[in-house]
Amino acid sequence: MEKNESINERIIRRARSLRFGALADGLEDYLTFAAIENLSHAELLDRVLKHEEDRRNDQRVADRIKLASFPQKKYLQEIVREELPKDAQVVLPELETLDFIRKGQNIVMYGNPGTGKTHLAIALGMKACQEGFTVLFTSVPHLLTQLRECRAKQTLRSLEYRFGNYDLVICDEFGYVSCDKDGGELLFNHLSLRAGGKSTIVTTNLAFNRWDEIIQDKVLVSAMVDRITHRAYLINMTGKSYRLKETEKINSAYKELIKIN
Repeated sequence: MEKNESINERIIRRARSLRFGALADGLEDYLTFAAIENLSHAELLDRVLKHEEDRRNDQRVADRIKLASFPQKKYLQEIVREELPKDAQVVLPELETLDFIRKGQNIVMYGNPGTGKTHLAIALGMKACQEGFTVLFTSVPHLLTQLRECRAKQTLRSLEYRFGNYDLVICDEFGYVSCDKDGGELLFNHLSLRAGGKSTIVTTNLAFNRWDEIIQDKVLVSAMVDRITHRAYLINMTGKSYRLKETEKINSAYKELIKIN
């Protein structure tokens, strides 16, 4: 086949074989640019390799985001910081350095619904993916279902191994669904795998003194709170709901429109 190929065709074929997408898809553009800019062979090679490196890094980030199973994509730059509860405004500059992941510290965000807990958790998780950390997002009700199913199938050990090795796990919506003592023990044991070494973000609509409303075992609740909150950032997210604010803005605009007409 090589005898019937031009040198450019051979380069493209070999680039595809080696999965050098940047070179395979843009050879002609590189050669044209090199001629216009009078680049040396070394300078052209450096540029091609840089583009390929960037492409592969972007793909790795996309893969980590996909594997994290975020329900939606949220970014820190989208957050209107002045709208966050005061505690979150104060601590966010420190959290976005992601040092809490490097140090294996937890974050617990508690407060009424609609104040930005899940948005902030996902945004921190997205940044973690962009910076090379492995992340898992799960709701607590989904996690409990998964734990029970894995135990029934005798695959719990495999799930525990994977869960314990993520750099960051986000457990969303603790407190929306109650669980029996058996479910509470499963959840406690699972979260304990990460204690002291790996970071977990928990979002909840309940203050700690109300967790026994969800798990009907005060001793277990006490142990869970102690384990999760050790060296953790505890962020009070109580405030006015974003959704309520948006509704009020719409109603206000509608009333103004009626006045004008």
